[in-house]
Amino acid sequence: MPVTSQVVAGGDTDFMSVAHLTASGSQVEIGRAYAEQARRVFGWTPARADPVKARARRAWFARHWPQHLARMQGAAQALGVDLEADEVYLDGLTGVPNGSACSASYYPRAATVDGRAVLGRNYDFFTTSATELFALLAGQPVPDGTEAPMSSRPHVLTSVPDDGPATTVLTMNELDSCMEGVNEHGLAVTLLIADAERTTGPIDAGPQVGLASAQLPRFLLDTCTSAAEALDALYAAKQYDLGTPLHYLVGDRSGDAFVWERGPGGDEHAVRAPDGALCVTNHLLHRHRDAAALPADNTETMLTYQRYRAVAERSAGTGLSAERMRDALDAARVDAATDTPYPIRTLWRTVIDLERATMATHFYLGDAPDGAPRYSPELEFALPALQRT
Repeated sequence: MPVTSQVVAGGDTDFMSVAHLTASGSQVEIGRAYAEQARRVFGWTPARADPVKARARRAWFARHWPQHLARMQGAAQALGVDLEADEVYLDGLTGVPNGSACSASYYPRAATVDGRAVLGRNYDFFTTSATELFALLAGQPVPDGTEAPMSSRPHVLTSVPDDGPATTVLTMNELDSCMEGVNEHGLAVTLLIADAERTTGPIDAGPQVGLASAQLPRFLLDTCTSAAEALDALYAAKQYDLGTPLHYLVGDRSGDAFVWERGPGGDEHAVRAPDGALCVTNHLLHRHRDAAALPADNTETMLTYQRYRAVAERSAGTGLSAERMRDALDAARVDAATDTPYPIRTLWRTVIDLERATMATHFYLGDAPDGAPRYSPELEFALPALQRT
């Protein structure tokens, strides 16, 4: 199985170091590569499992997401354990929490000047270590230490399995999940915090049966070829959050897109744009869609309404393009000059060309002496089997 890993942006003197891991072969082999990388980079070790729950999880994955179950088998091989013993949880390949305050948008091909659908997002997250962040949130003194920032080691993962669609995904921390990604069919998915004003800390309950919030995008990319198939899969899937709920922008190259979100009572919504751009930030879109009638931001909203207006206003009308999407996302960027109560930056900006199934991203490297953010050159990640022009 060919596996390659290289640093493509940043380094030891920058805020982050971005690795690009490419793996091909069986899903078992790909899962083994992910587990070995998670051990090297994050010091990942599997958590002890409730055997009854672990067995139920295996059964659910076998029925609904066999690709993930096969990658769990690869993780078991990497550790020298028996998957079917149900003694440990062999997914959640991470060392830090997930969740993000972000801005995203989708432009259908009928609205773009070149006839190509595009999906883009800003990934906004804390620049602190986990220990520092939890102290800040609790109003406690921030301890000294050498712990790395939670978001300093993102990964771009390109997978070319023998028995499924090739994918390129980007993840801050969980190597078996993703923050955004695209598959060879031109389906793209990105996740965002659903309701910034009502965020809560994570619930320490361990993996449940079904899809964890950060697993959902990868599930869709592995199992679906279009937004219509993705919507059917979401209505049929069992989902859980264990903390702050997320919502998801899903779009394909045909021009079909929706935002998937669930209300506090478990009600499910697929929010669409009648025409033109579909934009989303960190409030429930089925409650507040009209950019001209949004509530005022407060100290808990992470500027979700301000960012939504910035993206929506710059994405209105005709003549949309990937460049206009970049401009709209940059207008919603979080940097040192942004009025936020916590140390947050836009850590990367991604624009996905759904016709070509490529992902173009630049990464945050730190602040210049004048406070302006420093970013890497924009890097394009293409699936090896496609290379469309």
